[in-house]
Amino acid sequence: MEIRPILSALLRNKTAPLLVALQVAISLAILVNALHIVQLRIADAQRPSGMLDESVVFELDMSAIKQHNVNEKLALQQSARLALRNLPGVLSVATTNQMPMSRSGHQSTIYKEMHQTRPIASVAQYTTADSLVDTFGLKVIAGRDFVSADVVDNDENNDTEPKNVMVTQAVTQLLYPDLPASEVIGKRIIFDPEDKLEVRIIGVVERLQTVAAKPGVAGEYSVIKPVRFARSNLRFAVRTAPGQRDRVMKDAEVAMRKISNEPFVITTKSSEKDREKRYSNDKALAGMLLVISGLLLLITASGIVGMSSLWLAQRRKQIGVRRALGARKRDILRYFLLENALITCSGIAIGFVLALGLNQLLVSQLSMQKLPLPYLATGASMFLLLGLASVFGPALRATAISPALATRSV
Repeated sequence: MEIRPILSALLRNKTAPLLVALQVAISLAILVNALHIVQLRIADAQRPSGMLDESVVFELDMSAIKQHNVNEKLALQQSARLALRNLPGVLSVATTNQMPMSRSGHQSTIYKEMHQTRPIASVAQYTTADSLVDTFGLKVIAGRDFVSADVVDNDENNDTEPKNVMVTQAVTQLLYPDLPASEVIGKRIIFDPEDKLEVRIIGVVERLQTVAAKPGVAGEYSVIKPVRFARSNLRFAVRTAPGQRDRVMKDAEVAMRKISNEPFVITTKSSEKDREKRYSNDKALAGMLLVISGLLLLITASGIVGMSSLWLAQRRKQIGVRRALGARKRDILRYFLLENALITCSGIAIGFVLALGLNQLLVSQLSMQKLPLPYLATGASMFLLLGLASVFGPALRATAISPALATRSV
């Protein structure tokens, strides 16, 4: 079948085909970008935090109501640590100022050179007097974990910075992109160029998500400092044996109330809960975009069916004449399918331009990733198949028109 007669017919009646093509174009542009956002959000929600097993880690916060001096705070911290370590099912305990994905914690800006006036990035600053490597189950890919000699003591009146830190691989790639992790050991990180505050990297962990867990590589910009804080508000990370976490969380609260007769505010929270809360909005957005995508496909299909039915009603005489002149049913069916394919392909071509333009806007305004070309190919295939499937019913009805219709009407 020649395409020229179909094109001539479409050019004589431009409005309806143009509306369908525009509907396909707009729907394609929105759909591929929506699905791209869904994929990014789901990927972020499923990415590893750096912990070996989040299901066995929980956080315990203990806030004293009574005021204490520095020695009393350190003694209370040590008593709480020992009480937690002695609980059945506990494998490791570490003091910490924050937890991954908790959305509450401390950040610092870092620099590479003293003369820089603008920081390279903002990093999550974890502090511990113990081993977060053991408690979180972090994977050390270069250097070593902290030892007792690395730990410095701080309180409200003393803010001593440690000489050594551990960093994530993402931080090393940011500061020293041309060096492997093993060659970054001993390199410096600058926290404050004005005060010439710099520290040395002694260890690199594969990953450790920040408290905010931002999308992309920035979500793994973390630094661990060996600091013991003398504070009345204590926070511990606890790793338990598999299957023991929920029981240990209850036992831990009871154990903390036994170390002193004074009142404390004690709360516990699992790392899985932190992940659930952090990514709840991302999952909700992904679900909403999937619903919108489904509605777009439904609306587009309904539009094609409605427009095809209208064309069928307007061209009943033409179809009857063709049938009277010897056109077979499959010729009529093929005509309508090919006509729809031409209209849909035109819409897809326009949709490509709109999709790339919309993605460029999202990249510039929301720092999203560029739209991969496979999304466009998948979207094009989806709409082409949708168009053919939507027009198949009206086209099949067109084949049922009797040639006698022409003899009665002409």
